[in-house]
Amino acid sequence: MTDLDTEPKTDWLALGAVAVTVLSWASAFVAIRGIGESFGAGPLALGRLLIGSLVLGALVLSRGRWVKPNRAQWIQIFSVGVFWFAIYNVALNAAEQRVDAATTSMLIQIGPILVAVFAGILLGEGFPRWLLIGAAIAFAGAVMVGVVSAVTTTDTTRTDPGFLGIALCLVAAATYAIGVLSQKPVLRSIPGLQVTWMACAIGAVCTLPFAPGLIDDLRDASPAATGGLIYLGLVPTAIAFSTWAYALTRMDAGRLGITTYVIPPLTILLGWVLLGEIPHYLAVVGGMICLVGVGLSRKR
Repeated sequence: MTDLDTEPKTDWLALGAVAVTVLSWASAFVAIRGIGESFGAGPLALGRLLIGSLVLGALVLSRGRWVKPNRAQWIQIFSVGVFWFAIYNVALNAAEQRVDAATTSMLIQIGPILVAVFAGILLGEGFPRWLLIGAAIAFAGAVMVGVVSAVTTTDTTRTDPGFLGIALCLVAAATYAIGVLSQKPVLRSIPGLQVTWMACAIGAVCTLPFAPGLIDDLRDASPAATGGLIYLGLVPTAIAFSTWAYALTRMDAGRLGITTYVIPPLTILLGWVLLGEIPHYLAVVGGMICLVGVGLSRKR
């Protein structure tokens, strides 16, 4: 057997799944921004989660495989649903009503640092030197983005929209981190698609109080805005989470996680093409500083 025979072959199906996931999640930031004037933050989250739950539920039933969670796993899945799907989506939607899609996507990338910090506190993984350095750099970048967004905004109808939008982005990043930390142990014994559907359904239940607002918004929304809501439920939620789960079964989780760093530049490009949005160059610099900090935090 030659050395060429022992080299791992490229898994093109897994790479294709990664490409679908990353592009779908990048487009979600643009879609949320685009229909934000037609739907409130809470109603938009509820509509997206309801559609995603229906599609994901159909996928789970088609597989015919169900693993019964124990009590601890139910708590973990419930945490994923409440924090990652419910609170995260509401905070993200509210943030994008105040901050452009590209800036939001860059700030959300602070999430991996928060995962590492929480893991050091809760799981006893410690605080490596590069983690602390990266966290400090990313925090400086976030502050820069917040200041630039607040100073350069031209919308006088909102009170301090820049700083509030940045705060909501950080809330979204924090709840994402909590969701990931809750999801990590449960995936060892329960299929990812099942966990994703259960968490999505729990998130939908948590956002049911926004149902009257969703009905009102749907009544007044244009066909394009309604189509955007359906797109968010079908593609970035149902399809993208499914392709992510598929790729996760065929690739190392660490390598797969790095691919999310491609999302901000894709969001900038899509936001420019579809919405005509170009973030202030200093906000882009601040976002890149955030990404540098994230990268350094993962350095061994």
